[in-house]
Amino acid sequence: MSLLMDTHAWVWWMTGSDRLSPRGKTAIRKAAAENRLLLSAISVWEVAKLVEKGRLRLDRDVQTWIEQALAIPGLTLVSLTPVIACRACSLPPPFHDDPADQIVVATACVEGATILTVDDRIRKYPHCQTTW
Repeated sequence: MSLLMDTHAWVWWMTGSDRLSPRGKTAIRKAAAENRLLLSAISVWEVAKLVEKGRLRLDRDVQTWIEQALAIPGLTLVSLTPVIACRACSLPPPFHDDPADQIVVATACVEGATILTVDDRIRKYPHCQTTW
């Protein structure tokens, strides 16, 4: 099964943060080695937005950081397709109304992937598989 990193997991992996769980680090390495590591396109927007709002500081400009962070061997960027967009708007209840989280979950559902996330709202959602 593929592994879809939530935005924070991607950032923490790329910055070497201790906030990423040991299990998460192992899962990322394994998925990347098997070319099964995924990232939703919405995560690129989320990182740029976090930098814009001052909630995330990077050691280089955001576009360079993103381009380099997308170059992880074994990582596939999943586009926001019409199928994913529509699925994000029709997730079975209960789910909260954060559009980025809806797109992450919909992406995982469409791709048949497990989501690597610390987000309890996603982890408690019964219609997707998660790990941390």
